[in-house]
Amino acid sequence: MVQRCFDNLEVQHRKHCSVLDFWKHYQSSLQLTLHTSESSLSSLIKESGLHRPGLAMAGFTSVFSSHQIQMIGSTEWSYLESLEKEKRQAIFQDLSAFRSPLWVLTHNLKPHAELIAMCEQQNVPLISTQLQTVDFARATQRILEEYFAPYTSVHASLVDVYGVGMLYLGESNVGKSECVLDLVERGHRLVADDVVQLSHVGNSIIGRSNSLIRHHMEIRGIGIIDVRSMFGIHAVRKVKKVEVLVELQPWQQNTTYDRTGLSSTVDEIMGVKIPRVLIPVSPGKNLTVISEVIAMNTLMKMSGLDTASAFNESLLRAIEQKTHGRRLDDAFEEDPLNWDSYE
Repeated sequence: MVQRCFDNLEVQHRKHCSVLDFWKHYQSSLQLTLHTSESSLSSLIKESGLHRPGLAMAGFTSVFSSHQIQMIGSTEWSYLESLEKEKRQAIFQDLSAFRSPLWVLTHNLKPHAELIAMCEQQNVPLISTQLQTVDFARATQRILEEYFAPYTSVHASLVDVYGVGMLYLGESNVGKSECVLDLVERGHRLVADDVVQLSHVGNSIIGRSNSLIRHHMEIRGIGIIDVRSMFGIHAVRKVKKVEVLVELQPWQQNTTYDRTGLSSTVDEIMGVKIPRVLIPVSPGKNLTVISEVIAMNTLMKMSGLDTASAFNESLLRAIEQKTHGRRLDDAFEEDPLNWDSYE
């Protein structure tokens, strides 16, 4: 059964990323070197795609993705090296009609003077990286996909339990933060409390904390606590994929709750389906242990073992055997102990 509890979320999109911000954040990790003036860094990247302009250099510009980052690898560079200087000038003169946000040379290749002149003329940044083409493309694609991914915020708590990202939902004062705090005390890792930022990256929902309240929790009766300082760096993490939704709901006498696990419920967040578990909250119920069981059960399902379905199939086989003349109690494995010897 698919629920629609997140249909009214206010989903937002980032429209552009300045090359200056990209340069500041990833100059070191991507091993970047700037070959144009710093004023050129004001250019804007408007989508996550990267383009290799080999065909455009050969003269075919009908489908030239000029609005993407242009990446020159060893293949394009070798082609340019094989040309006379005048021919290279003509190529870049033609390409100057298309204003690309950024030109990148991989393999630490040295830019031709004609390419530098074109970028300076357009006030477009030209950088080089020591990374291989595939490595730079993979890293940059991931960075930009996460940056341009649609995102929203929800009132919830997110914790990593045995490697499973569990997003706790429920009305205020139901005990979400207290449950998460108990999980952290038992060695699990806090991602976000109270406000969780969710982004749709690929076919996954990625959760993280707001930078202003990262690693902090609000506990009624105590106030704000710093989880990282109190429990150590191992008790927190910055980001986690959401894999299970856990809704905490006050116990309702006339409500029917799932007791077999055969009827699974999923919810959709920005088009991604995620399993949902409803936990009725009542005095004395150990939500922490239940949460750990949910995480372990999720891991078992990921490995192909569905306990509820396996038990149901075993029970159906036993009933079928009974209908063929065999007693139901004989259909199960006999107890190896001889109970007659016990008083």
